[in-house]
Amino acid sequence: MTWIILILAGLLEVAWAVGLKYTDGFSKPLPTALTLAAMAGSVALLGLALRTLPLGTAYAIWTGIGTVGTVIFGIVVLNEPASALRVGCIAMIIGGIVGLKLSTV
Repeated sequence: MTWIILILAGLLEVAWAVGLKYTDGFSKPLPTALTLAAMAGSVALLGLALRTLPLGTAYAIWTGIGTVGTVIFGIVVLNEPASALRVGCIAMIIGGIVGLKLSTV
């Protein structure tokens, strides 16, 4: 269950990172409120996951999910470049996430 909580925390990190794009400098009330709610939820879920997971592992996986998800959103939705180098770097981050998960008992 802890890993599911951590994954949800990472997905909410993607939501707030993407939400920042749509707040227009926090001048749009609804996107701002949703972004702040996603931030609070993400950190709260990370805190719950930290009850049983090592800090370094949980934090790295949380930020990794957020990073990969945000980059993929940018590529798919915002038409950002998907160069071989970017895709390769995403693959390395995913490899690191998997490695940290496998190394945590």
